[in-house]
Amino acid sequence: MAESIPEKKLSESVGVVSPVYLDFQEPLPLASGQVLENYTLAIETYGTLNADASNAVLVCHALNASHHVAGVSASDPNDIGWWDNMVGPGKPVDTNVFFVIGINNLGSCFGSSGPASINPQTGRPWGAAFPVLTVEDWVRAQARVADHFGIKRFAAVMGGSLGGMQALSWAIQCPERVAHCVVIASTCSLSAQNIAFNEVARRAIITDPEFYGGDYYAHNTVPKRGLSVARMIGHITYLSDDDMAEKFGRAQRNPTEDGRFRYGYDVEFEVESYLRYQGEKFSGYFDANTYLLITRALDYFDPARRHGGDLSKALANVQADFLTVSFTTDWRFPPERSRELVRALLKNQSKVTYAEIDAPHGHDAFLLTDPRYHAVVRAYYERIVRALDLEVTA
Repeated sequence: MAESIPEKKLSESVGVVSPVYLDFQEPLPLASGQVLENYTLAIETYGTLNADASNAVLVCHALNASHHVAGVSASDPNDIGWWDNMVGPGKPVDTNVFFVIGINNLGSCFGSSGPASINPQTGRPWGAAFPVLTVEDWVRAQARVADHFGIKRFAAVMGGSLGGMQALSWAIQCPERVAHCVVIASTCSLSAQNIAFNEVARRAIITDPEFYGGDYYAHNTVPKRGLSVARMIGHITYLSDDDMAEKFGRAQRNPTEDGRFRYGYDVEFEVESYLRYQGEKFSGYFDANTYLLITRALDYFDPARRHGGDLSKALANVQADFLTVSFTTDWRFPPERSRELVRALLKNQSKVTYAEIDAPHGHDAFLLTDPRYHAVVRAYYERIVRALDLEVTA
């Protein structure tokens, strides 16, 4: 496949990559009280782990992403890692210095054990019987990947959105194993509005006639309509009003010569066409049960809950230094939610760097190449290099 990829693209990335599948036989206790007796995690790694395993960076993914963080997939030359602009040689997270790990979360549908996997007790797909998971469960599973590589302490754990929640949870659950925590476009808990968006998306899936109570695999079908609507709802929340106005405005999809409306319910505006396309595309590759699991994990995340709502108490044992980044037009996880984390860290006298980027792209800004944003991340990782006295390995 590599020959079909432009040389320039390969030279600017980690190159062609393939996943590795790690099988774990040790039972994993879950927050729900259930136990996964064994499971598989799909991972990718970039760069070289140094002799004392001090240059490792864990990148945690958001809802619809995966372990494929950077580079070009060996199975598809068009499949570029979702954070390829952030991770790679000479990029803000420089793989000439750092050994970067991407892990597909339990319950996902890109190679790790999840609802579509075979339940060893039944010989059929887990379906609705797959356990409900939490962010804390993912961290416990990811810690076993670190153990597999002999990584006692990550140079950094980072992520955006749901990935940022995982990074924060790492700093809380495993304080001695995280030197730096990078939380981007994230929050310490979902607002009621965000939980509401997730619930509407889940109801769209659950009420789809093709859902069959989550066991649609046996019916050889997919609840595409519900999953498509769920994705449309989510996608609206990822973009800012200004960004949508600039991209689509009130432009009609196929305007008549006299500019009249068609007075019907088919696609009339460009934004409708865009949302339908995104929804249909998503329903072709994502698993509906996975969508339910991950949005529920988002809802449940609230480290302050066990401390009477006091976030500073939840962070009392944190040892990591923090970089927190927010974006002014992100109304899904607005800057105020990042400032809440910053205030709690400062109350505990933890070291924290905070950047609020004036970017027009809404929540999705964390995935884009904004020069100011990338400069902040690059500078912070250069600081990590100095603090840990790391060397360039390539």
